[in-house]
Formats: sequence, structure tokens, C-alpha cells
Amino acid sequence: MKNTDIQQHNQHLAYGWNSNWEHKLAQVPASTRPLTPARVIAQHSHSYQIMTPEGEHTATVTGKYEFNAALKSDFPAVGDWVMAEKLPGETRSVIHSLLPRQSAMIRKAAGSTVDDQVVGANMDYLFLTNALNQDFNVRKMERFLIAAWESGASPVILLTKADLCEDPEAFASRMESAAPGVPVHLVSALQDQGKEQLLPYLQPGKTIAVTGSSGVGKSTLLNWLAGDNIMETQGIRENDARGRHTTTHRELFLLPDGALVMDTPGMRELQLWDAHEGLEQTFSDIEELAAGCRYRDCRHESDPGCAVRQAIANGTLEANRLHNYKKTAKELSYIARKENSIAKKAKKAAGSSPRKNERGTKWDNE
Repeated sequence: MKNTDIQQHNQHLAYGWNSNWEHKLAQVPASTRPLTPARVIAQHSHSYQIMTPEGEHTATVTGKYEFNAALKSDFPAVGDWVMAEKLPGETRSVIHSLLPRQSAMIRKAAGSTVDDQVVGANMDYLFLTNALNQDFNVRKMERFLIAAWESGASPVILLTKADLCEDPEAFASRMESAAPGVPVHLVSALQDQGKEQLLPYLQPGKTIAVTGSSGVGKSTLLNWLAGDNIMETQGIRENDARGRHTTTHRELFLLPDGALVMDTPGMRELQLWDAHEGLEQTFSDIEELAAGCRYRDCRHESDPGCAVRQAIANGTLEANRLHNYKKTAKELSYIARKENSIAKKAKKAAGSSPRKNERGTKWDNE
């Protein structure tokens, strides 16, 4: 559905504005400026496209907003609700503030700088895609699951290109073992298979972000769900799953059934950011086993009475899964230490003592 097809009044209502957001807005201090709520539907280098009650506007943040933003995540992202002021006689607005997010998928920004980046905000569901070709990778999906659980949205795994696989059910079973409590669906956009499984998620006003590695068919999937070619697609070499990025920026689309779907650029590797709760949820099977260990600080190595090692010995837990868990825990602890160090330096430079909570795990010293 194109933006121009929506009724020319209260257009933001179709993009998910509801009583919950009205309640959040009521908690925000009143402004003397004529501000209205708007949803960020596309993000570019230095500007945004937002859906206001009057329609789609191009927008930028105010100078004050930019000055006060300490991290990249302080800036609006696709899916965010913002308070914007329309410029007289124009289809342009300026963004003054951001309404509190109900969910946000965050990753470490690219490069050596310790900073975060919001992949998408205010999603109800996260469709985590993995193709049934050479791209299939349980370890990679574990990382996406960690970020998904940390986001506050509900993760759903889509195994795409199921038509390319001789035994898709076997791959689905492997993925289910690595994703306790997460729905796993086999789909094929080219063969029009599996869409009925996704209908419960595609409800009016619900927001779904589609994410995954490059070349898994996210744009093709989005076109299939929309029943229209709303995204360009590019083929890949299926024998090695290599291809070019189709999506180069984030955008939110309104589907004919009223659901909202967010497409995101493909990621060769997801760099995690401050996701200890997501780690625990993703590896909930190990966390539950660890509760039965004799010692609370058990490292699950040669410790006596280790329930986790016992599960590996009797075949109910794969040793590789424990390895992935410990490796990711150490990675997150390293990020937390760097973040704490930078925060201390910043506060020291400002002439105050650091008050940020120290974060870490028992894997820090391994």
C-alpha cells in the first residue's frame, strides 16, 4: 500500500499510533511549540521520512536535539515515534524529541569506535531470516536471537528458500534445538509456500522487522508478503550464497492487510551490544541446567557436580552450544568493560566521578 493511498487525515493512525502511545505522550511534559506525533518510516544519512497526521514529510532533528545526543542510539531510528513541528507551507518538519521506545534492536556500530546503532525500533515481532542454502548457520542465528531477545520484541525464525533444500524439516529441527521457545517456519517466496503460517503475526497495526544476513532473500520475502514489488531484488550465487546488498537503508512499509514491515540492510556479521539478558534467554537451556550445578560460580569445565557437563556427557546438550555460550558471554563482557572505561574517562574529563553501573560476568577473567 502506498502512502498516498491512505486517507488524507490522521495518516499516522495507520502506522501504529494507538492508545498505548497516547498514554506515553501524556507522560511527556507539554511543549509551548505546536508538536504532533509522527513515525519514522525511512532513515537516510542526514534526514528522515516521517508519517505525520497530514502525510509524509522529510525531517531533520533540531540543533538542540543533535547537541544533546550522546550516542547514536539517542537519534531517531526507523520505527520510532517522534514529536515533530511542521514547517509552515512545506512538507518538511523538524524533530524535537523522541517518545520512549517499547522495543529496539541494537547492535554495535561498525568500526573500532565503541558506540551503538539502532537497527529498528518499536517492533512487535522480529523475523530472523536464514536461507536453506550455504548461508544456513545455527551459530549466526544464535547471535541474532541474542539481539532479538534483548530488543523486547518477539523473535520468529524464518527459514527461507525452503524449495532449495531436499530435507527442510531436518534443518528446521536443528534450528529449533538451538532456539528454545522460538517459532520456526519454513517458507519459500518463489513457490508461495508457508505464508499461512505467518498470518497471525501480520495483523493491522503490528510492526515486524525483517533482518538477517545478506542474500537470504529479505527483499523477496517482503515483496511476497506485500503481494507487490515494493523492493528491488538481486540474485545471488546459491552455491556459495554470495550476493550484493539490495537494501541499503532502513524503511517501514505499510502492507495491504494493515501490518507494518521494516526492511533492514543485510549484515555479514552482527556485532552485539550490551545484551546479557538476551544471552540468558537465547541459551535458556544452559541457564536452566546451570541452576542445578553444585556451585553457583561453576564455570562448567572440570568443576565437580557440574550439571551442564553432565548434560553434555549424556548427550542432551551439544558441547558446541556450551562453547558458543561462553564465547559470546566473554565478548559481551569485553564490550561492557570498554563501555565502562569510556564512560569513566568522559566523566573524569567533565570533572565528576563515574556513577555508571559496572557490568561484567564470571567469564571476564577466562
